[in-house]
Amino acid sequence: MSDHVVQSGLRRSLGVRDLMVYGLLFIAPMAPVGVFGVLDAKSHGAVATVYLAATVAMGFTAFSYTQMVRAVPQTGSVFAYARAGLGEGAGFVAGWMAMLDYLLIPAVAYLFSGIALHSLVPGVSRWVWTVLAVLVTTALNLAGVRTAAVAGFAVLALELAVLAAFLVAAVVALVQDGARRGWDTPFTAVGDFSLPAVLSAVSVAVLSYLGFDAIATFVEEAVGASAAVARAVLWCLALAGVLFVAQTYLAALLAPTTPQQLAADPAAQGPAFYDTVESGVGHWLHVLVAASKAIGAAFAALAGQAAAGRLVYAMGRDGRLPRALGAVDPASAVPRRALLAAAVVTMAAAVWAANRDDGLDRLTSVVNVGALTAFVLLHASVIGWYTVQHGSRDRLRHLVVPALGIAVIAAVVYEASTTAQIVALVWLAVGLVVLGVQGSGSAGSVGPRR
Repeated sequence: MSDHVVQSGLRRSLGVRDLMVYGLLFIAPMAPVGVFGVLDAKSHGAVATVYLAATVAMGFTAFSYTQMVRAVPQTGSVFAYARAGLGEGAGFVAGWMAMLDYLLIPAVAYLFSGIALHSLVPGVSRWVWTVLAVLVTTALNLAGVRTAAVAGFAVLALELAVLAAFLVAAVVALVQDGARRGWDTPFTAVGDFSLPAVLSAVSVAVLSYLGFDAIATFVEEAVGASAAVARAVLWCLALAGVLFVAQTYLAALLAPTTPQQLAADPAAQGPAFYDTVESGVGHWLHVLVAASKAIGAAFAALAGQAAAGRLVYAMGRDGRLPRALGAVDPASAVPRRALLAAAVVTMAAAVWAANRDDGLDRLTSVVNVGALTAFVLLHASVIGWYTVQHGSRDRLRHLVVPALGIAVIAAVVYEASTTAQIVALVWLAVGLVVLGVQGSGSAGSVGPRR
């Protein structure tokens, strides 16, 4: 096997910067823009605390990813990790639950893009903009991983510039006009602080972070493999946490409506951040943020779609999905069939949500439970691989931290919406039926540690 081309046909062409671009694109520096209203309503205004808690929750998960990507540097990410640490059956379940997340998170991002463009051009329906975003980004993904990364880097630079403009303008507005809410309320809530309400909001807020785990799906295409991926995972999460807390704190202080008003009007939750910018700073920044979010969300979906395609590809390659999905296009060196399959599912979900007033709330509340379930198995895989199978004596890294990660995620899943829990259980039940039909030992073996 050469240094630049792995046996699967995927080419090693992504450096740490490229991995960071994919991760930050998927996360999106202004990810809270799309869910700010939902989180503000759910948490009673304690939206900055929600993002602090979500950063801590995802910190445990990021650490477990860095442990497992070194042990099992394979494209399948949590699917491959759970297979190695817990066995074939658990690996399938982890991949199956993560697939729910990887297929639907791009749908949320496409919906954000549709909402942003609709706020700029109200005469065109949200679903039309949503479909257009799917078509453009799918074409870029099919062109090859380097083409998508180069385009993504330009979009990421634009997003960071617009975020900087918002942060400066918001501070100036607060200095000149003062805050519309108490200065501590983004942390302490408007009214009584409720821990269950914050945890319920955290189950949605983790959507903003989930791009960091997608970085692991590119390990077979990364120059430097597992070491590069581990660094990119941690850097992305740390940077995202700082940016998310800062922008939601400022937005909450400028918000023209109360969390209670947003809770009573679900249709107002999607554009809540844009309404805040419009009333607190001015129309010029509203246009700038909306345009940036429209483009940025579409490219976040591009990164998410690329990760989803690679997960589907890995499961097809190992016989857990139809093997036709496990093929790599020789010209572009991308899993074309898997990418197209992911794009079809994503478009269907995004268009469905774009045609409902409560579509954003329903979609965001559902997608994360699949990922969180897979994260529980990720943490268990660290314990299984290092402590049980290899007798590691590093109890902190290989037992205590993953155990804490399981406990934190279990608390978040418990506080998730009933709809999300039901959807996850139904998806899990379907996966278990598929697993039973296939047999738990039918897939290929896990590759060696490098």
